[in-house]
Amino acid sequence: MGDTQTTGDKKLPVAGKRNILITSALPYVNNVPHLGNIIGCVLSADVYARYCRLRGYNAIYICGTDEYGTATETKALEENSTPKEICDKYHAIHREVYKWFNISFDEFGRTSTPQQTEVCQAIFNKLLENNWLSENTMQQLYCDKCSKFLADRLVEGNCPTPGCKNDSARGDQCDDCSKLLNPTELINPRCKVCSTSPRIRDTDHLFLELPLLEPKLREYINKMSVEGGWSQNAIHATNAWLKEGLRQRCITRDLKWGVPVPLEKFKEKVFYVWFDAPIGYVSITKCYTEEWEKWWKNPENVELYQFMGKDNVPFHTVMFPSTLIGTGESWTMMKTISVTEYLNYEAGKFSKSKGVGVFGNDAKDTGIPVEVWRYYLLTNRPEVSDTLFTWADLQAKLNSELLNNLGNFINRVLSFIAKPDLGAGKGSGYNSIIPDAPGAESHPLTKALAEKIGNYVDQYVEAMEKVKLKQGLKIAMSISGEGNAYLQESQFWKLYKEDLPSCSIVMRTSVGVVYLLACLLEPFMPSFSIEVLKQLNMPLQLSLSDEKGDVAKAKTPWEIIPFGHKIGTPVPLFKELKDEEVEFFRNKFAGSQADRADRAVKEEAEAKKVTEKLKNTKITEKGGKKERASKSSGEAKTKAAEPELTISRLDIRVGVITEVQKHPDADSLYVEKIDVGEEQPRTVVSGLVKYIPLEEMQNRKVCVLCNLKPATMRGIKSHAMVLCASTSDKVELVEPPAAAAIGERVTFSGFSGEPDDVLNPKKKVWETLQVDLHTDRDLVACYKDLPFTTSAGVCKVISISDGTIR
Repeated sequence: MGDTQTTGDKKLPVAGKRNILITSALPYVNNVPHLGNIIGCVLSADVYARYCRLRGYNAIYICGTDEYGTATETKALEENSTPKEICDKYHAIHREVYKWFNISFDEFGRTSTPQQTEVCQAIFNKLLENNWLSENTMQQLYCDKCSKFLADRLVEGNCPTPGCKNDSARGDQCDDCSKLLNPTELINPRCKVCSTSPRIRDTDHLFLELPLLEPKLREYINKMSVEGGWSQNAIHATNAWLKEGLRQRCITRDLKWGVPVPLEKFKEKVFYVWFDAPIGYVSITKCYTEEWEKWWKNPENVELYQFMGKDNVPFHTVMFPSTLIGTGESWTMMKTISVTEYLNYEAGKFSKSKGVGVFGNDAKDTGIPVEVWRYYLLTNRPEVSDTLFTWADLQAKLNSELLNNLGNFINRVLSFIAKPDLGAGKGSGYNSIIPDAPGAESHPLTKALAEKIGNYVDQYVEAMEKVKLKQGLKIAMSISGEGNAYLQESQFWKLYKEDLPSCSIVMRTSVGVVYLLACLLEPFMPSFSIEVLKQLNMPLQLSLSDEKGDVAKAKTPWEIIPFGHKIGTPVPLFKELKDEEVEFFRNKFAGSQADRADRAVKEEAEAKKVTEKLKNTKITEKGGKKERASKSSGEAKTKAAEPELTISRLDIRVGVITEVQKHPDADSLYVEKIDVGEEQPRTVVSGLVKYIPLEEMQNRKVCVLCNLKPATMRGIKSHAMVLCASTSDKVELVEPPAAAAIGERVTFSGFSGEPDDVLNPKKKVWETLQVDLHTDRDLVACYKDLPFTTSAGVCKVISISDGTIR
């Protein structure tokens, strides 16, 4: 975007361009964000921000942590720390989670800043000056035991809404029925700190006169909800508030942690978090650039798009717009609001407070790649109704849609082009060079494909412009399906031998579709797109700009990548998620975080008991050999003692196959590069071609015996051995758990000690121990009856029970 106006590296609006200001609801800093929070605001906004940049729009994405208010004070009490310490801790956690999820903020800030105080107080003073505020005495719950007024979130009780049976409704809102409440409305209220029943006491507060602002607010809503194409759930939630009748809304609270009210009478109070939190969008933009008003006070040239969950709607369609209208200044008002319903978890709801579901740090720890998480959450985005996260559904979408559809199409195309070309149709590919494709525009099958893809791209743009993100993703994936059908119908592998010019048309067209998919899917899976571009050997920049004619190019996909271009090395993009992994994750993340912590403590205690028991048990080697009598001191000095022959002498580690190809001089051998946690991956030669397809070897976690003496196999030195289980007609990899750390040593309960640097082949250490390596009836890899164990669990095979491991 060469014509984007900047100050330093900060973007500013540019006259004549589409200037788009994007925000997502500020996540609260009292816990780690769960997947429902992530899809509800930051991930959805990130997809749209990336799409805008792809289209060449001048867009910035602003977000940050919401840090003031009762919830922070409550969390500080729970953790015996100060509100500032809580905010610092959880802001860093949020930042790290969003970084892993590849969220592309232009600024990720926080509300506990001097800028927030400055902007918030300035807006308040304007409201005061324009007579939109009033002072009233209100009754508030006061806890005599704690000697203080109780803020909304420090009170819990029975929800007063007819039909709602929630007995833990907060003083500001019931999470079950979404009804906004005042603490005094709760039935049987109790102090959250000490559980004492509080009493009602008078206190003075400031109120925003929403009824007086209603005519101007309705005018804004009626105009912008149509022009901005507000989602139906946003319109329904807003209309429900208006239908109920707007009331004065209190904007101050009896707290210490917040933006102070700049009036002498109210100097001991702070602003209510829902008055100051939306102002955080403005103050964080001020942290981004001192010229923030060019974004926020520029309604003629800037479009504001806001993303959030449904519980936040009234504050963004009623409260915040009323606040800005009341200042009398020319603010950039929200044009489009995109709202999600709830993402539920397995049999219940995600819950930060109860610790239920998969949290941002959990997703990272599973070892499942970030692009898979992003894809699954976005295909499951709860746009019109609640949706459900299940591990089985994640597995199905990964294996069928990403692996078998998208990944299969791209790998088939690039792998075929990468195959050798020996000339005169005697090879099997194009030596990694994109062929010329004269006559592509008149090739019937290709012409039909191009027309379909052109229509799909138009539909994709239309959906994304309307912020229909799930629909946009579905359309992009349909192009991959069309690509697979095109390959099958063309039978390109036959064309290579029988009609090379037609095969070249199919391949050049298909590689153009691969590039197009990388482009269309970049907003959804940026790390996937980067990997595809690397395999295409193309610059890591994508564009879908009308000005550059990128959309029109989709109608002639054979022209997207020039002939003569050399691609990179193709490797599979996705790995299958197996049933046993799904079961492991389902069990691991069952219950609440507290339940999981309890299970972990119990499992650790049980493991210690087993270890102690094994320490006190003499393990007899097979054959029942008796312990030899100790040698005399003279003998010991004459000959150094040979280390005891135990399983601990083997250096078995968790590894991952990063590259694999067939041995150039042996049809039955693979040559792999395996990362075992060292500075460089090891080269390993394995005789697995007949048993495991090449694409299933890539990115597999394996158990690797690392201290065998290196051996040369058909001219290539092998520096380790991949452990497999076998029967007379079947071979399977021994696989560590998905969450096992690369390079960690596989252990056996009761055996400790360092492994040999290199096993001495003359002593037959490996050969002697190997006879006791096997799989049991539960498919667990074992030495005798002791499982191969990692920090994440035991190592297993897919289907071979009672097999030999070698």
